[in-house]
Amino acid sequence: MSGTSHDGADFVLAETGFIKNSSNPFRAKLLAHLHQPYGTSMKEQIRQSFFGDAELICGLNFALGEFYARGVIKLLQRTGIPYKTIDAIASHGQTIYHVPPGNKKRGSTLQIGEASVIAERTGIATISDFRTRDMAAGGQGAPLVPITDYLLFNKKGVARAIVNIGGMANVTIIQGNQEDTIAFDTGPGNTLIDEAMRIVSGYIKSYDRKGAFARSGKCHRHLLKKLSSHPYLKKRPPKSTGRETFGEAMVRHIFSTYRKAPHEDIVATLTHFTSASIHRAILPYRPDEVILSGGGTKNSFLMSLLHDRFQESSIPVHTISEYGIPSEAKEALSFAILGYLTLKGMPGNIPSATGAERAVVLGKITLP
Repeated sequence: MSGTSHDGADFVLAETGFIKNSSNPFRAKLLAHLHQPYGTSMKEQIRQSFFGDAELICGLNFALGEFYARGVIKLLQRTGIPYKTIDAIASHGQTIYHVPPGNKKRGSTLQIGEASVIAERTGIATISDFRTRDMAAGGQGAPLVPITDYLLFNKKGVARAIVNIGGMANVTIIQGNQEDTIAFDTGPGNTLIDEAMRIVSGYIKSYDRKGAFARSGKCHRHLLKKLSSHPYLKKRPPKSTGRETFGEAMVRHIFSTYRKAPHEDIVATLTHFTSASIHRAILPYRPDEVILSGGGTKNSFLMSLLHDRFQESSIPVHTISEYGIPSEAKEALSFAILGYLTLKGMPGNIPSATGAERAVVLGKITLP
C-alpha cells in the first residue's frame, strides 16, 4: 500500500477469511508488517509525475512494480513463509491522479506499479487496480476501506467512526448494517502539512516530526477561517478528494498570500485546519467512539488537537493500535482484505460510501 503522502510503501502478511457459525464471522490476522521508505530519487519522480510527464509516468510504473516486488520478497524472506503458501498479492499502487465524477466531468483515476512485474518477480498472482471498477459503476473510486472497516470493527449497539489519516483523511461511520455504512474523505490528512514542511525546509524535510514545528507556532485565525470555508467541506457524502484539491498548489498559494506570516504559524494553522475538518465531518453522526489510524497518528500535535476537539464533544478517541493493529499497517491490511474478497468473487465497494450504482467485484488479477 502506497498512499497520497508518497513517503514509501507498507507491506503486510495476513490471513483472512470468514468463519462459519461464529458471532464474529470475519477474521483477519496480521502476521507481519514491513515499511519500505522511498529513496529521495523515487520520491522526486513520484512528485514530478503529478504534473503529467507521460514518459516519466510510463517508466515509473515499472520502477514501482520492481520496488513493490522487492518489498514482498523481503517480507517473505524475513518471515520464512514459503511463496507457494501465498494465495495472492493485493497491490493498491501509487495514485498519480484522481478525478471524482461531478461538475460534468467524467470520473477517472490512475494508480501505477505494474502488476505484471510483481507477478513475474514473485511468481504469485497479483490483484491490482481496485478503484477503476467502482468508478466504472458510477462511483467516486474512494473510499474503498469501508467494507473492511465494517468487517473488522462492526459491533452490535456501538456506533463507531473509523478514521484513517494518510495524505487525505477518510472516515467510515459504522452504525448498523453494512448497507447503512457511510464513508467519505473528510479533506486533507497529512498532505498540506507535509507540502508546507517541504517548502519551508527547502525540500530537506518531508513532514513535521511529531508536530514539533507546528507546536512552536500560533494559529493564524484569518487563514484558518478562509480554509474552513473551502467548498469541499460543505459537500455532502459520498465524496472524495485528493492532492489535486489539497496539495502543493494550495500550499504555495497560501505562502504567497500570507508571505509576512511566520512559517511556523502557517504550519500550525494547517495542522489546526486538518483537525478541524476531521472533527467537523464526523460530529453530525455523533458516534460512540472515534478510532484513529494512519501516519497522522505519529503527529502528536495533530493528535492532541483532535483529542481536545472530540473531548469537548464528549466523544472518546482511541488509536487503532489499541485494537492490535499498528496504525501504519491498517490500510495495507484493508487492501489485503479487499484482495481476498476479489479472489472469492465478492463485492468490495459499498455503494452508499462511493456513490456507485451497485456493488461490484474490484480489481484485476494478473496470473504469474
